[in-house]
Amino acid sequence: MANDDPATGSPATRPRSEAWKTALTVLQTAQPPFVPEGAEVATVLVAFPPGDPGTPPHRHSGPAFGYMLEGEMLFELEGEPERVIKAGETFWEPGGDVIHYQDGNNRTDSWSRFLVTMMCMPGQPMLTLVDEEELAQRRHLRAPRPDA
Repeated sequence: MANDDPATGSPATRPRSEAWKTALTVLQTAQPPFVPEGAEVATVLVAFPPGDPGTPPHRHSGPAFGYMLEGEMLFELEGEPERVIKAGETFWEPGGDVIHYQDGNNRTDSWSRFLVTMMCMPGQPMLTLVDEEELAQRRHLRAPRPDA
């Protein structure tokens, strides 16, 4: 049965839109120090309730690229000062040996939700927690704390 409705006609009969020419907005570019050979790529949604401190200090086996969908995140990587990432902003981390100290919800009145695409070493978990002993050994690599 043919579709005679001009609003929903076949792609061949619909007028071509020019919207594609301005539809793309580059949100982030980065040059990660490495991409694991044979990387497995995963895109995940992370959601923390109001005031949640987030994931304990951890690392990823490869680079991770994120986009804040909603709320705010308190973000801290080893060697960098903590900073707040707000909805609509991007972030990335190199992965490997670098410790990711904070990714908690910076707001007490709303959820935080962000997307992360990670390039992981084949056969390794996408996230590994860092134990207290290693945190103590690497304390000198952490940026000065604002409340210290």
